[in-house]
Amino acid sequence: MAAITYELIKKDKTTGARAGILHTPHGSFPTPIFMPVGTQASVKGVSPDELKELGAGVILSNTYHLFLRPGMELVREAGGLHRFMHWDRAILTDSGGFQVFSLGELRKITEEGVIFRSHIDGAKKFLSPEISMEVQMALGSDIVMAFDECVPYPADYDYAKRSTDRTTRWAKRCKETMTSENQGLFAIVQGGMYEDLRRKSVEELTTLDFPGYAVGGLSVGEPKEIMYEMLAITVPLLPENKPRYLMGVGTPDYLMEGVLHGIDMFDCVFPTRVARNGMAMTWQGRIVIKNAVHTQEFSVLDSGCGCYACRNGFTRAYIRHLVRAGEIFGLRLLTLHNLYFLQDFMKKMRAAILEDRFGEFREKFYRSYRR
Repeated sequence: MAAITYELIKKDKTTGARAGILHTPHGSFPTPIFMPVGTQASVKGVSPDELKELGAGVILSNTYHLFLRPGMELVREAGGLHRFMHWDRAILTDSGGFQVFSLGELRKITEEGVIFRSHIDGAKKFLSPEISMEVQMALGSDIVMAFDECVPYPADYDYAKRSTDRTTRWAKRCKETMTSENQGLFAIVQGGMYEDLRRKSVEELTTLDFPGYAVGGLSVGEPKEIMYEMLAITVPLLPENKPRYLMGVGTPDYLMEGVLHGIDMFDCVFPTRVARNGMAMTWQGRIVIKNAVHTQEFSVLDSGCGCYACRNGFTRAYIRHLVRAGEIFGLRLLTLHNLYFLQDFMKKMRAAILEDRFGEFREKFYRSYRR
């Protein structure tokens, strides 16, 4: 029995949107789904019990950061990432590739892997497909991501082709190294913003028959129209019986369009990061709680919201006061609210797919959100 399996439940009649269930060694969860990001084995400001109350069935942790600190051996000694962070539901770990390539001049790419300087202490480090797999096996995550080279935007055709070909070679090495039967290895489709390279990447990676596939190299600064074009090209080529994951996307409009194109899984630091900057996500759009208009606003962040902050009556005026005063509780209230909003958003999208009204739901959402 494969560690990771996908069960397709329903497809929308007029779009690529679909609802399913992803089965993992640490439980099953419905799709489409948004995965909160716990970069350093913790979703910032939120406890595991609070995440469960929010409805999170899976979270993401960062291989690069855990590789540097506290190190894979300590996590292995603790019994794996689930025990280390007291989370008994599914975990996905990224490969560390995106973080390494984001270091710019602090890294050097070779065929063997990437030599880089730690952002913590400047120490020289090396990460390769084999090492990434060893780290992720030590972490014990349910879903493991292949080590890839993320094509930046913009990138010329020759660079994008060389990079994408290397990603395929690295995916083969990852598969050869991954020996754990309790983990599922996902490949990452690259190709930059070039249709033929995207098609080539999908063809080569699906031939290798991975348990799941991610669409990488999007949401890296390109115009949203190009992102949607690449999704329209790429996703229909992916196996229907395997989960599809769009990496690094977390705003409601991108989530909506990702689901429209047939994506099942998403992740992003967006909801927690903007919460720490004083922003709340609502069905009517974003609220900057620091703005003076909320000084005497004694309503909750979003009427009808079931998050801890809204259902207990914490007002915009009170949260604004906390944020301006530098009180951590204010940022926690915004974080809990934003994470709840996205879990609820995905839940309602799934229900719309199951009830054959996804198109209507999408139109209604945009009328409210853009207002």
